[in-house]
Amino acid sequence: MSLPLQFAPFSSSISPDFWHALTTLKLNVLKLSDDPVPVSASFTRGRTVKDRKTGEEVGLGCTLELDGNAFEADGSSTKASTSDRVHLRGILRNFNTIEDFKSADKTSLLDSVGSDVRSPFFPSFQPALTGQRAQIWKLASSGDSPSTTGEDLNSFLVLTFADLKKYRYWYWCGFPALLQKPGWESEGEWRGLEEGLDQKEAEAIHAHQAETKEFVSLARPVDGGGIEFAPLSSASTFFGNTPPASRTLIFLDPSSHSSAPGWPLRNVLSYLTLSHSISTIRIIAYRDTSDEKGKSRVATLSLKVGDGTVAGATKPGVVGWEKNDKGKLGPRMADLAPLMDPTRLADQAVDLNLQLMRWRIMPSLDLDKVSKTKVLLLGAGTLGCYVARTLMAWGVRKITLVDSSTVSFSNPVRQPLFEFEDSLGGGKPKAQAAAAALKRIYPGVDATGITLSIPMPGHPIVPSLIEQAKKDVKQLEDLIEEHDAVYLLMDSRESRWLPTVIGASKRKLVMTVALGFDTFLVMRHGIPPPASEEPKKPVPVVPGTPYEGQLGCYYCNDIVAPRDSLTDRTLDQMCTVTRPGIASIASSTAVELMVSILQHPNGSVPSSSTLSLSAPPTEILHPNRSSAHSDVPITSSSATGTSQTTAPDPSLGSPLGLVPHQIRGFLAQFHNMKITGQASDLCTACSRKIIDAYEKDGFEMLVQAFEDAKYLEKISGLSKMYEESEEMMESVDWDEEDDEAM
Repeated sequence: MSLPLQFAPFSSSISPDFWHALTTLKLNVLKLSDDPVPVSASFTRGRTVKDRKTGEEVGLGCTLELDGNAFEADGSSTKASTSDRVHLRGILRNFNTIEDFKSADKTSLLDSVGSDVRSPFFPSFQPALTGQRAQIWKLASSGDSPSTTGEDLNSFLVLTFADLKKYRYWYWCGFPALLQKPGWESEGEWRGLEEGLDQKEAEAIHAHQAETKEFVSLARPVDGGGIEFAPLSSASTFFGNTPPASRTLIFLDPSSHSSAPGWPLRNVLSYLTLSHSISTIRIIAYRDTSDEKGKSRVATLSLKVGDGTVAGATKPGVVGWEKNDKGKLGPRMADLAPLMDPTRLADQAVDLNLQLMRWRIMPSLDLDKVSKTKVLLLGAGTLGCYVARTLMAWGVRKITLVDSSTVSFSNPVRQPLFEFEDSLGGGKPKAQAAAAALKRIYPGVDATGITLSIPMPGHPIVPSLIEQAKKDVKQLEDLIEEHDAVYLLMDSRESRWLPTVIGASKRKLVMTVALGFDTFLVMRHGIPPPASEEPKKPVPVVPGTPYEGQLGCYYCNDIVAPRDSLTDRTLDQMCTVTRPGIASIASSTAVELMVSILQHPNGSVPSSSTLSLSAPPTEILHPNRSSAHSDVPITSSSATGTSQTTAPDPSLGSPLGLVPHQIRGFLAQFHNMKITGQASDLCTACSRKIIDAYEKDGFEMLVQAFEDAKYLEKISGLSKMYEESEEMMESVDWDEEDDEAM
C-alpha cells in the first residue's frame, strides 16, 4: 500500500547568544545596511526521550539551531559536518524598521533564495537576494556539478528586526524546498533499521555512519555480501547497473517522527529525480543510536513520474516558511530583556547612543579610546558630579573621585549625585557618596571614592601633621600616575597648584574647570617637553595661523604665586556663588574638550590605558605640518601673551571639531571665547625650574612652598623679575614739570 510521503518541517531554535551576536553586528558592522549576511546553523540526528510519567517516547522535534557562532561564516565556507551534526549555510537579512520587516515580500525572498541558495556563500557573493536565478533548480535538474552535497541542496533564510532599546527581536525563518508534483510515496510503512535490514547490512550502515562526515550517502550491495558506499553526486554512475530495489540513500535525519523524515530530504529527492532520473529508492533515515533499539527508520520510496517531471521542463514553486507559535505562517518574537542579567543589559544599552553616532553622523569615531581612558576627578562637588555624569555618558568606565569634605544640606539640589539622605548625620564623605551614586546609576562603571586633603601653597603644615601630609602627597602622586586624564575641579585657586605640578612632571592630560558668578573657564594644560629635550622658546602669536609654541597651564599668566585665599572670608566668599546652570555647562564643555583631544589623530590610548602621544594632546599637530597647533589666533598678541581665537579650518582639529586651549564662557551674554595662552618660563607651576626642583627635592621642596608661597616666586624667577622691574622704574627720569603742567 502506497502512502503519500510527508516531511517533518524544520523548526528554528535560536539561542540568546545569537541575538547578542546580531546586536554587536548591527551596532558595529551593519549599522544602517540591510544587505544580506551569510550565517550558519546546524542540526543533529533526531531523537526521542521517555516521559517519566507515562513511559512513552516523546520526539524532540526537527530543529535547526542558530547560536552565537552563526556569523563566523566568511562567505565561502562554514563548519564541516560530522557524523552526528550537519552544518548548513544560510542568509540573514536584518531590516532597519519594523515596517520594512512586515512589508517585505516574503514569497519573493524565499523564492530568490530557493532559486539561488549557493551564490551568497562563495567569493562572488553579491549583496542582493534578487536578480539571481535557478541555483537549487540548476543543481537539482542539471546534475553537472561533480561535488553536489546534501548541504548544497539545503539552505535557509532568516529575516529579522532588532529593537535594540527594548531587546526584542522579530524573526521569521524560511527553509526553501522545491515543490514536486506528483510527490513521492512510500511503499508500505516505515520500519526500524533492524527490522528493515538484515544484521550484516545494519552493522555496515552503523559502521559507515560512525566514520563518515557526509550528510547524505549512497549505498548498494556488492557480490559476496557487503555494502559499498558513494557520495550523492555520483548517483547516475553508482546506480547505473543497480536494480531500483537495491538502491539505498542514507541521510542524517533531524526528525523523530515515526513516518515523516526530516525536511532536508525533500530537496535531496528532487535532486535525484531531476538530475539522475531516479524514481525508486530505499531511504534510511539515520537517527539517534544512543540505546540498543535505536530510532532509525527504513522505507522504500517511489515517484509517480509524469510527463516532463524527470526532464525538468518547468521550475517548480518554493515552499518552506516556518509557522509561528500559533501554528500559522507568521513571524516570531524573542524578548530577551526578562532573561538577561540587568547589569549585562545595561552594559549593552548605555553605549547605544554612542554606537549610533558611528552609523551615519561620525563613522570615524573611536569609542575605545574614550572608554579605556582612566579619569581622575579632584573635587567631588558641583563640578565633579556633572563631569562624572558626562564622562559616563561618553562611555568612560574608570572614574576616581577625590574630595576631603562631606555632603551638606545645601549640596543635593546643586550636586546631582547626592540626595537628602547623604547629608544626614553630619554628611557622608563626598567622594565615596558620589562613587556609590555612579554605581547605582550604572553598575558597570569602575567608580572609586577617596577622601584626601591636598596640601596648598601658603597653607603651612603643623609639625604634627607633616607625616600625614607626606602620605597624602604620595597618594596623590600615585593616583595621577595611574590615570590618563586629571580634572582640577576644586573651589580655590591654590588647591590646583600641587596636581598641576605633578601632572606636568608626569606629562599627563590635565583639565581645569573654574567658575565665576556668570562666567567659566575650561582649559587644557600645556604639557611640557620631556626633561631630555630643550624647553621650547617663546613663539610670537601670528594672526590667522596655527600657534606653534608651548601652551600654558592655569598659572602661566600669573605674576604672583598662588597663596592663601581661604582665610578671613565672609559667607558668600566661602560658598561657590554662581548661577545654577553654569556648572553643568562648564563641566560638559570640559568633557567634550577631552574627548576631542582623544579623537585627534595625534592622541591615542593604547590597550594599556596609558596616555601615549606622538605629540602631547595639548599640542595637537596640524595633520600636514609637523609643529602646527589647532588654535588659530585672529588678533595680535597681548601683553599677557594671550590671544582671542576663532574657528580654524576643520582639518586642524579632531573629527569632533576644534581642540582649543581655553574656553571662557560668559553667561550674561551667552557667549564663549576661545583663548590661546602661551606657556611662561616664569610659571610657578609648570616651568622647567619648578618641575626640576620638584623632581629633585620632592616633598622637601613642596613643604617650603606650603610654608611660604613666595618661595615659588624665588625659584621660578618671578622675584628677580620684580627686582628688575623696580630697577627699571627707578632708572626712569620722570619729567615732573610736565606732570605738574598736566
